[in-house]
Amino acid sequence: MDLVRQILLAAEANEHGLVGGNPDIDGYTDEQVAYHVYLMNEAGLVQAADTTSMGSDSPEAMLNHLTWSGHDFLDAAREPSRWQKAKEIIAKAGGATFQIWLAVLTDLVKKGVGL
Repeated sequence: MDLVRQILLAAEANEHGLVGGNPDIDGYTDEQVAYHVYLMNEAGLVQAADTTSMGSDSPEAMLNHLTWSGHDFLDAAREPSRWQKAKEIIAKAGGATFQIWLAVLTDLVKKGVGL
């Protein structure tokens, strides 16, 4: 999930919204980033073009832009201390689905604004 967050942050940094390629993320290979972009596309966080070929070791995609859902997730995950708190909560459970990550982050946002 750290890689997902980093991809979203990198994509958002494009002032006009169109990314047109995968970002370079320190500590991750191009293949790891492309696979996560593929998964993020399936989850509705980004719009991406499937670039998987016969020579690919795993599914791959090239990032085009964030979706509304991607912006929403990033807004919940952006603040580093909130992200760290969510990671701690989820680690206690031994891992979680994407929907649980979103629920935990949303709950932390709600608590942060007094809801």
